[in-house]
Amino acid sequence: MSQSTSKPTLSVFDQFVVQADQALRTLAGSAPAPQRGSPGKHASESELSEQERRHAAGLMRVNHSGEVCAQALYQGQALTAKLPEVGQQMAEAAAEEIDHLAWCEERISQLDGRTSLLNPLWYAASFGIGAAAGLISDKLSLGFVAATEEQVCNHLQAHLDKLPENDHKSRAVIEQMLVDEKHHAESALDAGGHPFPRPVKKLMTLVSGAMTASSYRL
Repeated sequence: MSQSTSKPTLSVFDQFVVQADQALRTLAGSAPAPQRGSPGKHASESELSEQERRHAAGLMRVNHSGEVCAQALYQGQALTAKLPEVGQQMAEAAAEEIDHLAWCEERISQLDGRTSLLNPLWYAASFGIGAAAGLISDKLSLGFVAATEEQVCNHLQAHLDKLPENDHKSRAVIEQMLVDEKHHAESALDAGGHPFPRPVKKLMTLVSGAMTASSYRL
């Protein structure tokens, strides 16, 4: 008789420990090592005025907060996904987002900035939303990923327009993030995600706008 190779199911306590560890790693201000080097590594570092430097740091702080939300969202959805393959997809997406988290954190440091003081709040809220969506249905959960990534893409595109023209390093990071986020949105829909109606997307835009404004300053 062949032996089963399936992985043991984690207990509720073990799952809590895993999620708590992931939250601490995300919020500790020192992102895990990325699998890919920063796209801005080989971009030239141009001279920025004090105002330009602060503005670029604020934009990258917003992007970093978005990646904190992405980590929490995917972790919450992976925890409550009904189908194993959906949970695995969420976990893999969260791992890919770690690159973005590390790239943004590195660029913020280079600009003498800091990450948002509100990140714990964003993480908790996003984790709860992700877990709730997963409890309802996998299609809703995947659809929420697609709609969220669409919002992120809109923000990233806007930030490319707002960045100082000579901030080539930040621009390189955001451009690669934009490519990756579009892929995540398409993958979620291809996996069976339910497309969100326009009114829901408009509401999400209002919420993300409030987060963006507060993270830019705090």
